[in-house]
Parts: sequence; C-alpha cells; structure tokens
Amino acid sequence: MKLNNLRILSGAALVACTFLAQADDLPPLKLSDKIPVGPQVKVGKLANGLTYYIQKNSRPEKKLELRLVVKAGSILEDEDQQGLAHFTEHMAFNGSTHFKRNELVSYLQSIGVKFGADLNAYTSFDETVYILPIPTDNKEVVEKGFQVLEDWAHGLSFNDADIDSERGIVLEELRLGKGVDDRMNKIVLPKVLNGSRYAQRMPIGKEDILKSFKYDAIKRFYRDWYRPDLMAVVAVGDIDPAEAQRLIEQHFGKLKNPATPRPREYAKIPERQDSEGIVFTDKEVSANTVYIRYPIQSWPAGETIADYRQKLIDSMYSFILSQRMYELTQQANPPFLQGGSGMNKIVRGYRSFGAGAVLGKGGATPAINALVEEDQRARQYGFTASEVERAKKGLLRNYERMYNERDKSDSGGYAAEYIRNFLEQETIPGTAAEYRYATELIPGITVQEVNAAVRAAIPLNQSKLVIYSGVDKPGVVQPKADELVATASAAEKNAVKPLEEKVYASQLMPALPKAGSIVSEKVNANIGTTELTLSNGVKVVLKPTDFNNDQVILGGLRYGGWSLLPDSDVFAAHYASSIVGQMGVLNYTPNDLVKVLAGKSVSSSANVSSLNESVGGSSGSSDVEAMLQLVYLQMTQPRKDAAIYTAYVDRQRELAQNNLARPESVFYDTVTSTLYNNNPRVLRAAKPADFDQLALDRVLDIYNSRMSSARGFTFFIVGSFDVAKIKPLIATYLASLPVGEIPVAFKDEGVRPIKGVVKKEVHAGSEPKSTISLSFTGEVVYSRAERMRLQALVEVMNLKLIETLREKMGAMYSGGMNGSMSRIPYGNYTINASLPCAPENVDKVLAATFAEIDKIKQGGAEEADLNKVKASWIKNYRKGMRENGYWMASLQNAFFNNNNPEDILAYESRVNALTAADLKEAAQRYFDTDNYLQVVLYPEK
Repeated sequence: MKLNNLRILSGAALVACTFLAQADDLPPLKLSDKIPVGPQVKVGKLANGLTYYIQKNSRPEKKLELRLVVKAGSILEDEDQQGLAHFTEHMAFNGSTHFKRNELVSYLQSIGVKFGADLNAYTSFDETVYILPIPTDNKEVVEKGFQVLEDWAHGLSFNDADIDSERGIVLEELRLGKGVDDRMNKIVLPKVLNGSRYAQRMPIGKEDILKSFKYDAIKRFYRDWYRPDLMAVVAVGDIDPAEAQRLIEQHFGKLKNPATPRPREYAKIPERQDSEGIVFTDKEVSANTVYIRYPIQSWPAGETIADYRQKLIDSMYSFILSQRMYELTQQANPPFLQGGSGMNKIVRGYRSFGAGAVLGKGGATPAINALVEEDQRARQYGFTASEVERAKKGLLRNYERMYNERDKSDSGGYAAEYIRNFLEQETIPGTAAEYRYATELIPGITVQEVNAAVRAAIPLNQSKLVIYSGVDKPGVVQPKADELVATASAAEKNAVKPLEEKVYASQLMPALPKAGSIVSEKVNANIGTTELTLSNGVKVVLKPTDFNNDQVILGGLRYGGWSLLPDSDVFAAHYASSIVGQMGVLNYTPNDLVKVLAGKSVSSSANVSSLNESVGGSSGSSDVEAMLQLVYLQMTQPRKDAAIYTAYVDRQRELAQNNLARPESVFYDTVTSTLYNNNPRVLRAAKPADFDQLALDRVLDIYNSRMSSARGFTFFIVGSFDVAKIKPLIATYLASLPVGEIPVAFKDEGVRPIKGVVKKEVHAGSEPKSTISLSFTGEVVYSRAERMRLQALVEVMNLKLIETLREKMGAMYSGGMNGSMSRIPYGNYTINASLPCAPENVDKVLAATFAEIDKIKQGGAEEADLNKVKASWIKNYRKGMRENGYWMASLQNAFFNNNNPEDILAYESRVNALTAADLKEAAQRYFDTDNYLQVVLYPEK
C-alpha cells in the first residue's frame, strides 16, 4: 500500500516538499515576532482613513470580487433607529447618485450578476458588508463596479417614497423570521449576552419603528456612520492591482469624514455573576435541547507567532473533544442524540466555553451529566498521546491542502479573510506563511501543552447559564430551571475515569483484494476523458484536470434503486444507506475510521435511492487509494452494529416526533401527500410509528441486495491525478468489485401527480405567516433543449415575481419558482412556486402571480429579461468549466439522461439560441392553468 501511495504522489505534494526545502533557508520563527501582512495582498489607507485591500487572483478567471465593509451595524442605532442599520442596507439597492430605483439591480443582472445569489449584503451587530462580484472582461463594467461601491458609501438617495415602499419588504423579512426560534431568542439572547447592548439591538429591529420611523432617522444613521474612517474596500480577482488602486483612489479619495464624528465604540458584555437556568417550551419546538453557557471572556485578536501557535493548540483540543462527544452517540442507549462542546466566539472580542446537546428519550439529566462529565474527563486527565498525534496529522494535512491550492483558491475566500482582518484584526500573513507556521510549529506541540490548554478552557465551579428548550405538549413533564443548574453543578463533582483507548491499525485494509484488469480504453480528446472498461464489466470515465492541485472527486451511478422493491420495503430502503453508513465498514465504526485515516483527506458514501444506486467520494491527490479502498469496503464489507443501529433509529424517531410540531413540516407534508394522492411509494414526513417497521437485518439485506454487486456501474473520476498512475489503483479496487447477477434497470413505479385543479388550505402555527405553494406538473417528451427552455422560463418568471411581488407591491421578501424535467422513469416536468407572505395578502399575491403567468403565455418573455438570464448562465458556465464539481455533474447528468457528454462544449450556443418565442411556447405548454395544485398555509384558527 505504501508503494502505491508513493506512485501517486501528486505534483502538488512535490511542490509542498519544495517549499519545505526553501523554508530551510528562512530564519527560525520567533514566538515573540508579530505576524506580518503577507505579500499576496496590498493593504493601504487613504488620507481620509478608508482602508483598502487589493489582491490579484485568477480563480475564477475574468471575475472581480468587490466588497464595501462598514464598521456600522445595529449596535450603533439610537432608540428611534432600531432596525435602520439593516434598512440602510436595503436602501443601497433603491436609488443613489448614479442609479435610480431598480436601475442598479437591472443593470447588474444584464451583465450576469444575479440578485441574491451574487449581488448581496448583510447587516450584523457591528458591521454591514456589501457583496458585488463583477466580470472583468469589459473595462467599462469594472469602472462602473467601483462606482456602485462609491454610491453605496456616500451617495444613497433616501427618497421618501422609496423608503415607504421598502418598509413593506423589510416588514416581510421580519415576518419571515417570526416563529419558534424568534420567540426563543427573545427570551434566551438577553441572558446569553448578559443584558448587554447587543441583546437590545437585534439587526432586524422593532416592528413599530420600522413601520413609523421618521425619514431623518435613517438619514441620520447614514450621515453618522457611513464615513471613510469606518470603511474598507476589498478588491480581489482578475485585475491589475495598480488599476484597482487607481479606481479606489479615484472613487473614495474624495469622501470626507464629519467635522465632529461620533465616537465608534464597541459594546461591552458584563461578566455573569450567578448561575441561572432557563426553561423555554413551545408547541412548535422541533427538537428538545439543552445548552450550558459558561462565563463569557474577553478574546483579543492574536498578533504574534505565539498567538498563532496557541490557536493551533486550541483547534487540536477542539477536534479531540468533538470526536469524544460523537463517540457517545454511538452507544445503544446514548445520553443524547447529538452533542458537542468547545470554545466559541460570541461577538467581536468575546468568546465562551459551552456544551450542548439534542436530547433523546432520556431527557435533560443524562445529557447534562454526559456533557459535563466528558468535559471534566478531558480537564482532569487530558488526552492520550495517540489522540494528540492524530489531531496533529489531520491539522497538518489541512494546511498542506490549503498550501497546495493557494493558486487555485476562489477570490471570494480571500475577500472574506480581508473582511475579518478589517473588522476583527485577524492576521493575514498569506497561505505560504501559514503553511510554514503549521509545519514548523505543530510537530513541536506536546501532549502536555494540549492538555494544559483544554484544562484552562474547561470551567470548573464557575457560574453558568443552563438553557432547556422543549416541546410543550400535554403529559410531558418539563425540568425546572433550578434543577438544570443543580444537575450541571453536581455533574462537575461526579467521579470520572481516564479514557481507555483502543489501538488502531495503521492502514485501512489488512489485505488487498485480488486485482482485476483494464480490458479496453477509449479516449475522447474533445472533452479530455478516458473511458476504461474493466475485466468485471464496470466502466470508469477519467477526467484529469488542473483546476485544483489537490482535489480528486469520484462518482458512480447505476439504474435500479428501490423501484425494484415492493411497497412494504420502501420506507426501509429510504433509510438503508444512512443506517449502513452510520455503522462503518469491516470492524471499524465511523469514529474508528476517522482515527485510522488520520492525516488523510478522504471521504466516501454509497446510496440506494428510488431509481438508482450511487457512490460518491473525494480525496486529496495523495489520498486517492484510501478513497478507493473506502468505496470498495462500503460496497463489499459494510459493518453490522446493533448498538449503533438502535441509537440511530431512536434518534430518527425522536426527531420525527418533534418535527411534526413545526407548521412548515405539516404544510410541506400536505403538499407532497396531496400532489401524489398519498401514494405509498412517495415518502412523506416520517412519523414515530413508521420506524417500528424497520429491522436491522432487513435494512442490511436491502442495502446488500443493491450495493454488493457493481454490475452496470459507471464510475467517474475527476481532478488532479495522472491517468497512468491511477490505472493500477482502479484495477485493484474497482476491477475487483464483485458483479453478481442483479437487475440493473429501474422500474416505473407508476407514481403520477394528481390531475385537475386542486386547492387546499393548511392551518398551522401561531404567527401571522402564510406560504403559498403552487405545483404545475405534466408529461413531456424529454430533451436537453426542452429542459433548457423550461429552466429559462422559470428564471424569467423569478425576475418578474421579484419585480412585481417584492419591488412594486412590497408583499414578499423572498420566494420564487424552481423547475425540473426528468427523462426517467417517464418524461415529466414539475414547476414549484413557494411564495411566503402575510395572510391578508394571499389573494393579492396569487392574483399577481397568475397575472405574470398569463402575460408570459400571451406575450412571451421580454428580450431584456431573457438576456439577463443568458448572461447569468454563460457567466456561471465559464466559471464551471474550470471546476471539478461542474464537470462531475455534467458527466453524470449525461449518463443519467442518455445525452452526449460532448454537449457540454456547445452550451453557450444552445443558450444563445433561446428566443422569447421559445419561452412563450414553453409557458403555454408548462403553465397549464387547468392542471395545478395550490396549497396555502394560514395560521391556525
């Protein structure tokens, strides 16, 4: 095995070795040294105090990521401004010096920038960030991009009528956020944040203020806080840095600070003095949980090599703690369904140690005991040498991949890093420097240091906030607040023993399978693929790329699935893959696998679904063999574990019980059951009693009946590998897969949606919220061209719905349509619309939606709207052509729908051939107003 790993040592790994050789020439690291700003980014400051970050990066090509970052969020709002930091963000898209209302969004859509998916913004407690990705193949577009940022910085119009129009949209966003989580946050967050100003300034604001604030209140917020000394411009992408700097100076150098600026201060969080318990119950709670929040502590940004080293130590103990907590869920009677603990950021400059769990049938007490005891075990006895060694291996491999991919990383990731530097002073030494820090510092970290760090992090006998949330229903006894605190405090005194750890194998497979062979090979030079036929009949399509330096992804497909099983097995078949995946392979639990594979970047899964079986995997370039071994073992030697099975089923039963409390679950379950007339082969939201029909042996039989034979499988491997070097591994692990005689064609189960116009109402939930669901379905002669027409129709409809329902009517914050077309099991299409709104607006929203449908059926799409869709598609296509995941999806899609994989090369010509007339015909064909389902969610009566 080691020889095989050496054979596929990637070019990226060789580069990493070269870096280590070069690092020998550098002076040794000094822990007291401050971490410098790396050479990859130019950081500067204009005379007015505005900070800028510029980095040239060619991934993706011909694209520039622009950000305007303002150190102004809801924490700065005056009493009459609560919610106006966020409202200001909305107004950035509603008129400015150079763009009238709606002109900005329309212009950006015309160059392929999609509102929401690309163009976006967010407001938090301490900052507002505007996100603008633009193409760089047109100089005028680039210049206009910087003009947009300048307008956001100091040129917003704040017309009275536009403000009033936007009120409805923001109020709809507030309405959308209402529900059990919002009700809980109003009680819990003031306690978590210790009564600080943060708890009084939630970014969404107050409804009464949003409805009635004076126009000057929002203008005053903008005047006070949108100023250059609180701003940063980030420009990362395919642009000459000198040109980016020129544009920043041109557009932002003229900005001025107020003559008497208000001081920008950060809120302080007071220390918690006493322990306290909170019990929150609500009939819509989806999962019973418990959370222990220990004292909040100040957390200054680290700036030295010593600080960086400490962060490495902290990440190591966090990883080990999470593994230990996960292992507790693998017991037959686990103390909780999911759980974890660790040090977490609260807000800028503060962090806290916390522990939390999703409760099982035992309730809060066993969960609190297990969480606290596991933390105290780590605090008292620390971790073993092997645990620390595995954490070091994993951390080093993560840094190696980051370094290997440094020239293939997306600009958006770098932009996010520079935003954190501006807002929180996170260091930005650059990937090469961080790799050097990791490779020089991690080997020298001792077990004693990790144990000292976890001992210092885990509190003992300190004040704590213990929060319980549970489903409020008759007959359920809820814990009392003081009982929660008493249980957590007592658990700290419980006797614990050090962990007795197993010894794990150093390699995954004790013996390799008898290799098969490659019997034929076919090269497709047009798309750069090599198709192999193996001695067992399995096919493998290879697509080596240079899109990433350290990434290989695998996918496998075959027809069949549970369409071949009787109705009585459908429920078990749906859960079979998840259950088997939970149990591991050979004699390894999933937690064991993490330990055996320490230091490798690898994952794999196998799945039986309705019409097919599939395999998925990913790995670093030097870990391909481990990925293929996992695939082999998941198909041939899945593990049986009654304890894990029981724990999994109990967890699903508990989650199903709580899920029924959520109005959204009731609503969408009604949509599904109505659309398919309660067909037993269509899976609905599970009920607790459903899990009584599961049996471990039958679940394994179903999985093995499909996955134990690779007959009919086609595997696809895409990424940074050498074809000649990967072939021996394919012969060893894929050509050796058994191919027992099984059916490898799906069966049409006869599942069809209802016909005619069906309307239904669902009354659930206590908040004044509604959602409209529309489903248009039917049969179709499938083709790739027809599918594209359907997708274009849906995209144009979404533009019109945003324009009408959001911008003109203010009746909706988000929502829209999606559409799909399938060739199997029969040619069919579905268009679904989901439109959240106020209950009193349901009829207006429905009328406006059908009016837009009628317009496109009668007059077709507007040319400008179709061009916006085309521009967005072509932009995404060009980006995708340099991504492994895009190629994997395209190759598998071609297989699944029996298309020519070379069609990927003609995508732009197919897009450009679309016409408004095509969409008119598509609308008439697919929006059949004599055949649709309409379900509306209303609050319960």
